[in-house]
Amino acid sequence: MKKIRLILLPISIWVSSQNSDSIVLKKKAISQNYTLKDGSVRTYPKPKLFEFITRVPKDFIDTNKDFVAKDHAYYLGGAVAGTLILLPFDQKLIDNSRELGDRMGMSADNNYNKVGGLIKIPKDIGSGLYLIGNGSTVVLLGIGFATYGLIKDDYRAQATASGLMESLILSGVFSQTIKRITGRESPFIAIQNGNSGGHWTPFPSFSAFANDTSRYDAMPSGHLTTFMSAITVIADNYPDAGWIKPVGYTLAGALAFQMMQSQVHWASDYPLALLMGYFIGKTISKNRYTSSEFSAGNVKYKINLTASNSFGYNMAGVKLTF
Repeated sequence: MKKIRLILLPISIWVSSQNSDSIVLKKKAISQNYTLKDGSVRTYPKPKLFEFITRVPKDFIDTNKDFVAKDHAYYLGGAVAGTLILLPFDQKLIDNSRELGDRMGMSADNNYNKVGGLIKIPKDIGSGLYLIGNGSTVVLLGIGFATYGLIKDDYRAQATASGLMESLILSGVFSQTIKRITGRESPFIAIQNGNSGGHWTPFPSFSAFANDTSRYDAMPSGHLTTFMSAITVIADNYPDAGWIKPVGYTLAGALAFQMMQSQVHWASDYPLALLMGYFIGKTISKNRYTSSEFSAGNVKYKINLTASNSFGYNMAGVKLTF
């Protein structure tokens, strides 16, 4: 028995030592580094469970600071100017979009089948495009990144999931605030009421807004703000995945057209929505990592108005590059 004890004692000490080392190593894993193609190194701290809620106040303040930052004033002014330039053409652009959509076989309505009373299944392509700006799409993306991040113990994926959830909250805060200030009619309501370009009722009462939302919530587009912020969060966390921005921005353009041809939003509802979505997404993502080559606050934007003739219809748009 003594020999057995002598043999087991070193083994038990070795196992105990290994377990202790494992615990120490796990405790030291408070951050993870990722080397990008340009040679810069990003460090992601271990995300906390409710970070997407606790970070909201700070990111809200930081986003507002970005809006009024000296080197961003020109771009915010450009978005406002783009809105003002598009306003006189809103009704014509809506009419042209609806005619073009009709020729392409697209319905003016967004129709869905519900599964379990919660999950929406689009009945056509147009409805599918409209759905990508819905909060449920962002939630599903967040669940996907969170699942991958937990399985692979990947802090960047976990931070992206948390950022997506936060982007949904902040997009709602910013867009709903401006909607309740501008009080602009949605196109389909304006057309019914004979109000070309939509009627404006600044600062509608909370009860009026809640009871007849479509009369007041066109400006800016919450769907486009939500989608733009989500794409920015993903693209900024995965800059080496060069396909994210082209695919994301193409979908954003398709979403914008769908909302016009289905008479949900005016063209002038978009410039501020795009800019807000980008600022929100950029603020959220940059506050979740540090980088050896990080240059926060030095993002360059360029806003251009575009015009074209497609299928015999005059089209106008706003191009935001950064």
